Amino acid sequence: MQDAVLAMLAKEPSHGYHLHARLRRSLGPLGESMNRGQIYVTLARLERAGLVVGERADGLPERPERKVYALTPAGQQRVAAWLAEVGWPKPDLAEFHLKLAAAAAARLADPVELVAAQRRELLRRLREAQHAALAEPAGWGAGLLLEGVVLRLQADLRWLDACERAWSKVDDEVEGG
Repeated sequence: MQDAVLAMLAKEPSHGYHLHARLRRSLGPLGESMNRGQIYVTLARLERAGLVVGERADGLPERPERKVYALTPAGQQRVAAWLAEVGWPKPDLAEFHLKLAAAAAARLADPVELVAAQRRELLRRLREAQHAALAEPAGWGAGLLLEGVVLRLQADLRWLDACERAWSKVDDEVEGG
């Protein structure tokens, strides 16, 4: 969650309410259960860590406590590192989706390139798992576990194909429109 919040701030400084709305919109139905308080706790942690700075917003007499948060240079470095990171064996699909959305919104990276980097890593791991599975007896013990790993990787690769199709379509619409 912290990295997604940082990446959303890379586009522009924002207050917690706006960040919450953008994250919920990016996650669709999965974001409906996102607690607004979680965003403020995350922002406070990021501020203590020196990754964001918060300043009181002017012009809102009814909300004098509202803060607008912006990235620090350390926060910008962390966003860049997060975008370059490929996650497996336990990729968080919602986090990866937010990475794509944030990268596109802030023009930090090409979502299709992020998908390609993730795919390269999964293909490498798939080759390793398939090689190891061939060395094990099928149907039990380590062979069964390795079969599960192979199936999981294949499913994740199919999902990445769907992500690539969707983000390629977005790129085509932006270029054409």
